[in-house]
Amino acid sequence: MVGAKSRKKNRAIFTVLLLICVVGFWFFENFYTPATYSIGAESDIKSQMSPTMLPSSTTGDIIVHNYYALSYNEPFEQAEWVAYELKKEHLTNDDRKRPYFIEDPKVKTKSADWRNYRGSGYDRGHLCPAGDRRFSEQAYNETFYTSNVSPQNRDFNAGIWNRLEMQVRQWAKRYGSLFVVTGGVLEAGLKQIGEEDVDVPNYYYKIIVKEENTRLQAIAFLMPGRSSSKPIREFTVPIDKIEKMTGIDFFEKLPIEITTELERSVNLEGWRF
Repeated sequence: MVGAKSRKKNRAIFTVLLLICVVGFWFFENFYTPATYSIGAESDIKSQMSPTMLPSSTTGDIIVHNYYALSYNEPFEQAEWVAYELKKEHLTNDDRKRPYFIEDPKVKTKSADWRNYRGSGYDRGHLCPAGDRRFSEQAYNETFYTSNVSPQNRDFNAGIWNRLEMQVRQWAKRYGSLFVVTGGVLEAGLKQIGEEDVDVPNYYYKIIVKEENTRLQAIAFLMPGRSSSKPIREFTVPIDKIEKMTGIDFFEKLPIEITTELERSVNLEGWRF
């Protein structure tokens, strides 16, 4: 009799503990947000971007972090562009612990919650790649703000988009320093995911600039957000085309004679694939 009562008491305790664990896990998943990744300064390698290289913003909501800048577009719940400098010395193999995705504390309207992506079938695709920022824990962690991600088809993200990112790293190793601007083409009528209606771009672009003999050279890519086995060079386009699609002036602060040369045509000379 005593044993039966004891077993019943133990089952009740187990049930209560299980319920506490379930409730605790639910609160953790839905309400826990780690502290900002941008507190404090570090004495490691920093990316000192020249303000003259930043594109125009269609929203006026330009956010500058320690290791990249972005223009946030609230109606689409993502950045319309992310810009950063990629130097040869940035490319390290430091082992970094993957942090949580969190909202960007500098976006006044709040960047999209990461839970919008859960169960959507789309990756949280980095715009400034985490792999380009392994040289510093803070730099690496900053890439996990949700202002730096966009919904990407998984085969696209792990496939041709990843191949393009690896090519950019190879260029950084070869040429020493690059300026990169990347984002999704945000336009009306896009598919949306999550409670906050995060838009899924049909196209993604990446513009890479280098300086050689005091002369700027640029190459631009425009890719449909789906799997492809084509060589990445087949997706090169004039920067003018991306500007017409996005309404962004990517070199608004540079002299017109320089921007005309950079934007009007595709020039693969000087870019070794």
